[in-house]
Amino acid sequence: MFSIFEISGSAMVAQAQRMNVTASNLANADSVAGPDGEAYRARQVIFESRQNGEGSAGVSVREVVEDPAPLRREYRPHHPLADEQGYVTMPNVEPVHEMVNMIAASRSYEANVEVLNTSKQLMLKTLTVGES
Repeated sequence: MFSIFEISGSAMVAQAQRMNVTASNLANADSVAGPDGEAYRARQVIFESRQNGEGSAGVSVREVVEDPAPLRREYRPHHPLADEQGYVTMPNVEPVHEMVNMIAASRSYEANVEVLNTSKQLMLKTLTVGES
């Protein structure tokens, strides 16, 4: 009966990590070079379902992977990091795609909060059944 809290909680933790990765991608969308001197590569969160021995389930983040999409090249001949042909290598972050990810993560998080609240209300109502 209480596993619903564990399930929704695990989903909220996973969606929060998805939001963090999306925020990181958006923050680096226009970064020309990172600390290693390379262009930033977008990251994506991979979820997996999990099952414990007691029959409850949930979701967890299996891994955060780099997006294999090619990096963008922009023509900026006067940029200090431009190559011989005048192109600067830019991150492979697609802001529209990241916004869709952020909205989906936000909606999923909200849905799990609603599940928690509804479950809590049902349990409280159950406790009052024998009072009258």
